Amino acid sequence: MKVPVLLFILVSLNSFSQSKKVPSYFGVHYRTVLPNNFVGSKSITISDQEFTSTCTQKIGYSIGATVRAGITKLIAFETGINLIHRNFHLNMSVADSNQYAQRDLGFLTYDIPLNCLIYIKLNKSWYANASLGIAASYKPSTIGGVNNTGGSHSFIHTGYVDYKKKFTADFNGNIGFEFRSKKSGFFYLGGSIQIPLAPLFILAGMYKYQGYELVSVANINGSFLSLDLKFFFPNTKSNGSTFRPGPIE
Repeated sequence: MKVPVLLFILVSLNSFSQSKKVPSYFGVHYRTVLPNNFVGSKSITISDQEFTSTCTQKIGYSIGATVRAGITKLIAFETGINLIHRNFHLNMSVADSNQYAQRDLGFLTYDIPLNCLIYIKLNKSWYANASLGIAASYKPSTIGGVNNTGGSHSFIHTGYVDYKKKFTADFNGNIGFEFRSKKSGFFYLGGSIQIPLAPLFILAGMYKYQGYELVSVANINGSFLSLDLKFFFPNTKSNGSTFRPGPIE
């Protein structure tokens, strides 16, 4: 989705919410990406005869901007744009030899979440909320590296994306709690899950030695859980003197 289209959607949502007297909010977030075997395979091994490579997803991060557009006093629509940096570690080896190597790889994606958010008011300042939705995801480039282990021995790995699948979709869900201050804004702590509906990228590994080649290929999923921190700026009138009430106050 191109930036002008996103801006049009955000402006339209803001206009709709304000016309219904349900406020919208702008915020920023940071997520710690926590890969695990609960939502997908954290590690995958590819092999061809004596050549083996193990790819393990490591802790990463996500940063972005969020717009929360009020629809009713209990429901809001949340969108924005995020950068997700996933980290991977490769262990490569050839059986019955002293040929082995390690390498770290990072893979970037950009996504635009489209989530429906429901609020629960706990007391005057504390709220719980949960959301579900789909994220439109864009994968801008491939990754890879070459490890020369001595002489003519080399390991070559490439994580590539089919040009027809650079735009895909992810399922995502969130649950958390937020503290609301009329003067300072909203402070949110929660967790989320993100599961790509298509492989994140295709990992191809190759071992080369004096014209001898072994090749192995596998799909990398990239699912993760995350710990989320968000901050929403307070809304003020043009004179900067009044904070607009929360969506269910």
